[in-house]
Amino acid sequence: MTTSPQVKAGKREWLGLAVLALPTILIALDMSVLHLAVPHLSADLDPSSTQLLWIVDIYGFLIAGLLITMGTLGDRIGRRRLLLIGAVGFGAASVLAAYSTSPVMLITARGLLGVAGATLMPSTMSLLRNMFHDAKQRNVAISVWMAGFVLGGALGPAVGGVMLEYFWWGSVFLLGAPVMALLVITGPILLPEYRSEQPGRLDFLSVLMLLVGVLPVVYGIKEYASHGIEATSSLILAVGLAICAAFVLRQRNLESPLLDLRLFSSRTFAAALAVLSLSMFVMAGAQFFLAQFLQMVSGYTPMEAGLLMLPISVMMVIGIMASPGLAQKIRPAYLMAGGLAIAAVGLFILSRLTEDSGIGMVIAGGAIMSLGLGPTPALGTGMVLATAPAEKAGEASAIQETAAELGAALGIALLGAVGTAVYRAQVQDSIPDGTPEAATAAAEDSIGSAVAAAEDLSGDTKESLLDAVRTAFTDGIQISYTASVVIALAIALLVATLLRRVTPTLEEEGEAPQPEQKVTATGDQAR
Repeated sequence: MTTSPQVKAGKREWLGLAVLALPTILIALDMSVLHLAVPHLSADLDPSSTQLLWIVDIYGFLIAGLLITMGTLGDRIGRRRLLLIGAVGFGAASVLAAYSTSPVMLITARGLLGVAGATLMPSTMSLLRNMFHDAKQRNVAISVWMAGFVLGGALGPAVGGVMLEYFWWGSVFLLGAPVMALLVITGPILLPEYRSEQPGRLDFLSVLMLLVGVLPVVYGIKEYASHGIEATSSLILAVGLAICAAFVLRQRNLESPLLDLRLFSSRTFAAALAVLSLSMFVMAGAQFFLAQFLQMVSGYTPMEAGLLMLPISVMMVIGIMASPGLAQKIRPAYLMAGGLAIAAVGLFILSRLTEDSGIGMVIAGGAIMSLGLGPTPALGTGMVLATAPAEKAGEASAIQETAAELGAALGIALLGAVGTAVYRAQVQDSIPDGTPEAATAAAEDSIGSAVAAAEDLSGDTKESLLDAVRTAFTDGIQISYTASVVIALAIALLVATLLRRVTPTLEEEGEAPQPEQKVTATGDQAR
C-alpha cells in the first residue's frame, strides 16, 4: 500500500519510538560499561593480553563490519523482523557473556553481541523513516533516538559502577536481557513491519568482502590510536582499503547490489555523510582526551571521570533535542554551522588546559563543545534519511552509522597520534634523573604506562615523574585541541556551503520529495 507523506504519526508511533529507544540506549551503554568491568573479569578469568584485547574490541569490530549488511538485510526480509531477531540474539548473548567461565567463551559471547548489535541500529533508524512520514515529526523522532544513544554512553560508567559495587562482573552484561525481552514483547504490538517489495537476491560474496574489508580498516585505525603509525598496522589498513575498493567495484556490476551506489548521487546525502563523519572525528577525539585528562592528570577513577562527564553529555542531549524546533526558524545548514562555531569555542577552552586546571574549566569547555555539536548529528542524520528512498532506509541508516563509526575511530587515532607525538617529544627531555630504566621506558610510551609505573616508585622520584608526564601530556592535548578548533571551523564552512539549499524539511530545494514506496505491511500493522 502507498502511504502519504502527509500522514501524521499518532500515539502508537510515539509509543513505538520509546520501544526503539531501548536498544539504542543499551548498545551505547554496553560499549562504555565493559571498561569498568575489565579489572574484575581479568582477576576472575585471567585472560592473556591478546585475549583481553579481543574481549574489548571484537564487539565494536563486528558491529562496524556488519552494519551495512544488516541494514540491507532488513530492507529485504523486514525491518521489524530483523530487529526482533537481533533482540533475541542480543539477550541470549548477554546471558552467555554474564556467565562466561573462560576467556574464549567471553570472546565468543562478545562476538555474538556484536553480530546482534549490528542488526539493531539500522533497524531502529529505518523504522523511524517509515513510522514518521511528516518531516517535522521525523526530525523530533530522530533527535529522541540520537539523545538515547548519547545518554546510554553517558550512563554506562554510573550504571556499571553501581552494578560492580554490589554484584559480580557478569552483572553488567545481564542489563541486556530484560531490555531485549521488553522489546520482543512490545515490538510486535507497537512497531509496523516494512520491507521492500522487490528486494533482490542477497549477494553473499559482497557480504564477505565487506566484512573482510572493514575489519582490517577498523583494526588498523585502532592500532594507530594505540601504538602510533607503524608499518604492520599500515599494511593491514591498506589491505582492508583494497578489499573495500574491490567491493565497491563489484557493486557497480550487480543487479541487486549490497550497497546501492546511486544513493551517493544525491549531493545532500553525500555531503551530510561527510559532515557527520567529520563531526564524529572531532567529538570522539575530544572526548578521548577528556577521559584521559580526568584520570591521568586530575587523578579521578574511571567511574568518577564518567560521572563528571555526565553534564557534558547532558549538554549534547540539549543541543540535539533543541535542533528540530530551531531548524524551523533557522536554515538547517546555518544552524549546524553556528553550532560547530560554538563547539570551536569549547574546543578552544580545552586547548588552554594545563596540569593545574580545575574541573570547572574541563566541564565548561566540554559542555560548550557538546552543546554546539548537538545539531550536526540530529539534522545530518535526518538529511541522510530524507534524501534516501523509503525502500532504502535500512541501507541508508547503516551507511550513516558506518561513516560515524569510522569517523570516530579516525578521530581517536589521528588526533591521538598528534597528541602522542608531542607527548613523546616533550617527555624525553623532562624525565627526572634517577628514574629507574623500566619507569623511563614506560613514561616514553604513554602517560597511562607512566602512571602505572609510578605506583612502584616513592617519594620525590614518583612525584617528579608524574609532574613531567602530566606536563608533557597537557602539551600534547593542547596541540590536538587546537587542531580540533581548526577542523570544527572548516566543517562549519563546509556545511554552510554544501548544505545551504536544504530546507527545514531536510530536503534540498529543487528536489522532489522521495515518494513513500509501496511496502509490505502485516495484519493490523498496515498504515
